[in-house]
Amino acid sequence: MLAVCGLNAWYGPAQALFDVGFTVNLGELVVLQGLNGAGKSTLLQALIGIGPRVEGQIVWDGQALRGWPAHRRARAGLGFVAEDRRLFTGLTVRENLWIAARAGEQGSASDQFAKVLALFPSLQAMLDRPASQMSGGEQQMLALARTLMTSPRLLLLDEPCEGIAPVLVQAMRDALLALAGEGVTMLVAEQNRILAGHAHRVLQLTSGHMDGPPSGQGAG
Repeated sequence: MLAVCGLNAWYGPAQALFDVGFTVNLGELVVLQGLNGAGKSTLLQALIGIGPRVEGQIVWDGQALRGWPAHRRARAGLGFVAEDRRLFTGLTVRENLWIAARAGEQGSASDQFAKVLALFPSLQAMLDRPASQMSGGEQQMLALARTLMTSPRLLLLDEPCEGIAPVLVQAMRDALLALAGEGVTMLVAEQNRILAGHAHRVLQLTSGHMDGPPSGQGAG
């Protein structure tokens, strides 16, 4: 489904990724682990087409993505949830969700809206609340819910459970595992091992180099 080979990335003259290669297969939950500064965010940004200068091969559903802008990758089914959430803080929860709905697909968008609220029921009571008045964990839920409104075929998540209240970590974990149970394909960057024990595979990134899956990791 996703195949990455020989991926290198730079910020100016500083190289951040070195010949990274891996695959994500249909229906897999793949966890990408590494310390701060290991290159996890850089890798996800390279996949979605923002951030660093990139060389190498990214093949998505049989198509080479080299030169594709981020919006084209999103339309092709890549959904990205950034660590900094990137919400429209002046808009309400409802508006943040609907702004992500695909134009001309009102019926399917309504169905997806209902599914998103079923996955995150706490958002139901916040639909008319500005995103700026939500806690960090609530904003993280909204960021994921907004991306789900695009009906992505592959979810790229950057530290979805980092820096939020423990009760919301549990809610986020449960939501992500529910999505995995439905067969949603995910590549999740994390360093706190919330999802690693449930992953099909765990990949380790160290100083921009992919070390491969640690032994004994992954769901049985």
